[in-house]
Amino acid sequence: MSTHPASPATFGPSALATPANAVTLARLAATPLLMGLIAARGASWATVAVWFIIASTDGVDGYIARRMGTTRSGAFLDPLADKVCVLGAMVALVWRGTFWWLPVGVIAVRELGLVGYRSFLGRRGVSMPASQGAKVKTLVQSLAVGAALLPTTARYPQVGGVLLWAAVALTLVTGAQYLLDGRRASLAT
Repeated sequence: MSTHPASPATFGPSALATPANAVTLARLAATPLLMGLIAARGASWATVAVWFIIASTDGVDGYIARRMGTTRSGAFLDPLADKVCVLGAMVALVWRGTFWWLPVGVIAVRELGLVGYRSFLGRRGVSMPASQGAKVKTLVQSLAVGAALLPTTARYPQVGGVLLWAAVALTLVTGAQYLLDGRRASLAT
């Protein structure tokens, strides 16, 4: 990564219009399409292909940001896009009767609560970057959705169900860790 300030390929922390943010915004914009596809078709090769593309772009925007410069807007938008994409897919799967509403509701409450908590801490000057555990949690959530959409595993709903409950456990553990870390960080400021 170029760190020279005059380099045209490097973005500073306050930049908004960056290639990484464009990928993140495209992921957000594609989420309603994915939800409609899940509602109309459920588990199908087309649906899982769209899910795979959307889920894999999470790594793409991170890669671009690390090479061209991370930004505060990207640090906010990327986890927001993760939550919107995953929760949108899960809600559509609940609507189809594929996922039970309770685990999805637990995940949604934690995710929405954490967005509010991060905003609260941000106003106090405390940044809460994504932890390794949170990245694993997002991966397991994505795998649960993928298992429910992939025609070969969708025939065995217990596969997606086990992954979904594992995601719930990781969601609760990482949520508690964020609360503790945020409290410690805010007391230190």
